[in-house]
Amino acid sequence: MEKIKIILADDHELMRNGLRTLLEKERDFEIVAEADTGRQAVALVGEYEPHVVVMDVTMPDMSGITATHKIVSDFPEVKVLGLSMHPVEVIVGEMLKAGAAGYLTKNCAADELVKAIHLIHCGKVFLSSEIAQGEIQKYLDPGAMGQDGKSSLGPLSHREKEVLQLVAEGEPTKAIAGKLFISEKTVGAHRQNIMNKLGIRSVAELTKFAIREGLTPLD
Repeated sequence: MEKIKIILADDHELMRNGLRTLLEKERDFEIVAEADTGRQAVALVGEYEPHVVVMDVTMPDMSGITATHKIVSDFPEVKVLGLSMHPVEVIVGEMLKAGAAGYLTKNCAADELVKAIHLIHCGKVFLSSEIAQGEIQKYLDPGAMGQDGKSSLGPLSHREKEVLQLVAEGEPTKAIAGKLFISEKTVGAHRQNIMNKLGIRSVAELTKFAIREGLTPLD
């Protein structure tokens, strides 16, 4: 029996340990690697070629949303299962638009997590029972999105989301440029574009926005 190879991506070691303990009880699951940043998760997918990545949404260095987009773009055969503390519709929608095959809250039952991994591995989509699936559809179908349902992250490119997260985490321009392999001038241009698109005037407001939208954790 071929085992389902899984990578766990979560910045909290206790959470990863709990997930590992739970999933290793399944005979057809194999935890091949663990990541504590979004960027590391992307690198490990290339190294270990897993079937499934269990991805925390609020990861440091690179958000789970951006990491999911990169993984699905570069390794379309890999399935990503989004994981977060809360079923916030806009975050769920952004994860699904990034290519995630499923989404669960961290307080889900153990059997729901196991079921989700099995289903997305078989090519199906799985959403937590806490999520109103009809509401999520408006984030996947731009033509169905009204003024009130518009995603706040929608106007931003994936690169701008990366810059936004790093700015919100307090990274200076030079550090951001180094991590993203772009110039400091380009970082400044992205930051200004983000502020213009979102109608935000200060870094403090950017930080609050990023936390609200799940791009960076509260802690």
